[in-house]
Amino acid sequence: MARAKNPVKAVKTTSSIVEKLAELDEAGVTELSNHLEITKGTIHNHLTTLEEVGLVVKEDGKFRLGLRFFELGEQTKSRYKIYDVAVPEVDKLAEETGELGNVLVEEHGRGFYLYRKEGENALSLDTGIGSRVYLHQTGLGKAILAHLPEERVHEIVDEHGLAPSTDQTLSTREELFENLAEIRERGYALDMEERAEGIRCVSAPVITNDDVVRGAVSVAGPVSRMRGEYLESTVPDLVMRAANVVSINLSYR
Repeated sequence: MARAKNPVKAVKTTSSIVEKLAELDEAGVTELSNHLEITKGTIHNHLTTLEEVGLVVKEDGKFRLGLRFFELGEQTKSRYKIYDVAVPEVDKLAEETGELGNVLVEEHGRGFYLYRKEGENALSLDTGIGSRVYLHQTGLGKAILAHLPEERVHEIVDEHGLAPSTDQTLSTREELFENLAEIRERGYALDMEERAEGIRCVSAPVITNDDVVRGAVSVAGPVSRMRGEYLESTVPDLVMRAANVVSINLSYR
């Protein structure tokens, strides 16, 4: 991601406040000041301005993000061409497996959950629509990384690091690049409790006919069900089929 030559500090401060509110759900001025190590006066000024333009709401002395963000998010989501194409296929995956189906895209070196669909037996996870994750921690992210130029992968690692989420997370470049080579060879990625303990995931990349990876789709479920032939054959076949349909349809839109 290109760096601004003359970054506007106020904008960066506002961004930090908004992201922290999203993380905390709601917070007061003092709490935000403590978390961000920014003076209470500065926090208050930014929040007041955000409230005036309808981006945050104040209730009982605490602030939370307003529905204007939801509206903007819906508008942004519709501008990703992969969204309209992937939704019916991910819905089908969720119905066929009973598990959680997902669509992830890469933005600024991190993963962004664009869509998810819960099947009949799906677990409720913390990765809702709009959640951001580190690419190396998820099967979806690794499916994308495996098909990015190697130089770009190094740039992402340089910027975001390889912080572990669990004991199973790939946390060295050697481990990561070895795993990415395996993903390219077999056509899909596995998340073996690498982001959340007890959860496994099968993901496949969406690659258009210009050989550009546009995102990834997946099925995630508990270890108790995601094992044996189901994990090694049944789910990968379904996920790769879905990714292939999305890739073809997206190529000719």
